[in-house]
Amino acid sequence: MVKPVLSVLVKPRWRGQEHMPPTGGFITAVNHISYIDPLTYGHYQYKSGRPPRLLAKASLFRIPFVGMMLRKTGQIPVHRGTADAAFALRDAVDAINRGECVAVYPEGTITRDPRMWPMAGKSGAARLALATGAPVIPVAQWGAHRIAPPYARGGRGNRRLRLVLRQPVHVLAGPPVDLTRYAGKPLTQQVLREATADIMAAITALLAEIRDERPPAEPHKSNRASHRPIQ
Repeated sequence: MVKPVLSVLVKPRWRGQEHMPPTGGFITAVNHISYIDPLTYGHYQYKSGRPPRLLAKASLFRIPFVGMMLRKTGQIPVHRGTADAAFALRDAVDAINRGECVAVYPEGTITRDPRMWPMAGKSGAARLALATGAPVIPVAQWGAHRIAPPYARGGRGNRRLRLVLRQPVHVLAGPPVDLTRYAGKPLTQQVLREATADIMAAITALLAEIRDERPPAEPHKSNRASHRPIQ
C-alpha cells in the first residue's frame, strides 16, 4: 500500500543489502531522523527480502487503522515507562528466535542533535544481541528528514510533509557489529553501555560515509532539541 506513494516521493539510494543474513534471526540498529523514516527504511529492508519487525511505541497501536496495520505486519509494541516494558523485549526475543529481522532505533526517539548525527544510544539493541547471540547489522539513513522535517525552531514538532518529488533518500547497511568481546559476560550496565557505544559508532561511521562529513567527537546526549536541525 505504501510503496506507490514512496516511489513518487523517494529516489532510493540504497546500498549494503548484501550484509543482511539470508537466514536466521538478526537485529538491525538504525538511526532515527524523521517521522516517516520507518517507511523509507522499512521499504529498503522489505526489498532486501528480510522484512523488519519494528519496535514501536504502544500508543501507536491504539490509533485506528494504524494500530491494525502495525499488528497485521507483526510490529512489536514498546510499553514505555511501565512494568510491561519487559514484554517488548520478550516479544523481540521470540521474533529473533523465529528467524525474523527485529529493527531497533537505539536512540529511542528522533535525534535531537542540531546537525542530526546519531545521539547516545539506549541499551535495548545491545541487550537483545547479547541475550540471543543474534548479529547486529548497523544501518544509516539520510534524506527522509527533507520530506518530513522532525522539528521546527525551538524544538516544536513540525510534521508537515514537503511534497518534493523524488527526494534522494540514502540507506546504507554495514557488516555485523563485532560484539564478540562481550560474549558470555553478565549483562551489567557497563557491558551494555560499551556494547551500545560500539553499535552507535558503527551507525555513525556509515552516516559519515553517506554525508561525506566528519561526525562529532562525542554523541549528543540531550533529549531536547534546542536548535533547528540541519536541512
